[in-house]
Order: sequence, then C-alpha cells, then structure tokens
Amino acid sequence: MTFCPLYSGSSGNCTYVSDGKTGILIDAGLSGKQIMDALAQIGVLPETLSGIVITHEHSDHVKGAGILSRRFHLPIYANEGTWRGMTRQVGQIPAGMNRTFDTGRDFYIEGLAVHPFAIPHDANDPVGFRVYAGARSVATATDMGYVRKEVLETLRGADMVLFESNHDPDMLRNNPHYTSALKQRILGRHGHLSNEDCARGICALTERDVRHVVLGHLSGENNTPELAMETSLSVLSREGITPDEDISLYMAWRDHVGQVYSID
Repeated sequence: MTFCPLYSGSSGNCTYVSDGKTGILIDAGLSGKQIMDALAQIGVLPETLSGIVITHEHSDHVKGAGILSRRFHLPIYANEGTWRGMTRQVGQIPAGMNRTFDTGRDFYIEGLAVHPFAIPHDANDPVGFRVYAGARSVATATDMGYVRKEVLETLRGADMVLFESNHDPDMLRNNPHYTSALKQRILGRHGHLSNEDCARGICALTERDVRHVVLGHLSGENNTPELAMETSLSVLSREGITPDEDISLYMAWRDHVGQVYSID
C-alpha cells in the first residue's frame, strides 16, 4: 500500500491511499488546485483516482471535494449525516457520484475495503477510516475529543495510523485570538485531541500491535511539530515504550505535502 498525508492540519486535510491499482482520497479539505498540485508532487494524476471518502462535513475536510468530483467524475462517499451537513459546500456533483455508506459497515472501492468507524467530534456523524488492501491496512483517526476504547480496538494491528495531535492546552488557553467558546469547544469531549491525550492513545495503540503512527491535524496556532513530537516521545519513555523499537513516530504537515509511505 501507499499512504501519504498530503496535508493535515487545522487549515485543511487530505490523505492519499492506494494499493497500486486503486487510489482514493480521504477528505479533500483544500482547494481543488492545491490538491491537484499536491498529487502532482507525489506523481499521481487526479484522473486515476477512484473516489473520495469523507470523514465529516467541516470545511477543512470537504472544501475541494465538489470541484474534484465535477472535474474528474469522481464519486464522493459519505454517510447520510455528513451528506446533510456538506451538500451546500460540495455543490452540484455529477449524477450518480454521491455514494452513501453506513457507519460501522464496510464498503468497497474497487480493490480497497473501507471500514468507517464512529469518532467523538462535533459533527453530524463523524467517522475515521481503516482501509484494507489484502492483509495490509492503514487508518486515519483525527478530529476526536477523546480516545474511545472502541476506536483503539478498531485500529488494532493496523500497519500505519494517522493519529491526531492537535494542540497544547496551555498554548490554546493563552491564545488571545480564540474566544472562550472556541477554546471550550476544542478542549471538550467532542473537540480535538491534545498532545498529551494523543501520546496516551499511542501507548494504547502500541499494546494493540500498531507499530507506525503519523502525528497529524496539528493546530497552526496552538501547537508546533516539535512540541507534539516531544510530548509523545516523553510519554512513551515514561511508560517504558522505546521509540523506533516498539513503535515509530512520524509527522504529517499542515503547510506542505507529507512523506509517501510504502507498506509492503
């Protein structure tokens, strides 16, 4: 499999997954041009894509979905709640290109099996995805207010997981540009994972045979890549987990195309 977080952060999210024959995007939260340029950087033609799967209706996950669907005749997959929330943002798409799945029930896009699982976030029916190609699988689990045990079990044994490390709580609380209401939303049970909560989640994933985690969905104002990585490494060390032996950590980037990972 090929797995590449094209962009991951508060300003836009889009991840490319392929089994070598079938390629899909998980979310399309940037402009169509930005996504096409990002795909070009990793050598992928957008007309070779087989679909876009959507986690939830917030604009940083759906902004470019409509234009890509119209331009390249791509099906968009979302559950009913997400379709209700994003119809206006996505706009008119080609006939038959709006596909609906049920949360918790696998569906297929050519050679890829996709499992959508529920996550705690302030959207209509938000999900993460685990994507299978034969015995290999990758997953995205971001935009979570907390880490449910059910999510951890769903991720058990995944070859690679994009996991949210959104903010440092002190940076968020001291941010003069955010209202009190917005701070409470982010810190709440249906908001976003802090660096510390992410790190504890990674410890739990290690116990579930996950060996590769990409830190993602970092806030542009309330976090830094260095702080997110440092927090996870510190907590892992405290729990007796050895980085690069027990688990390897990587970084997804908010403002430029991330690394292309090959999973054999």
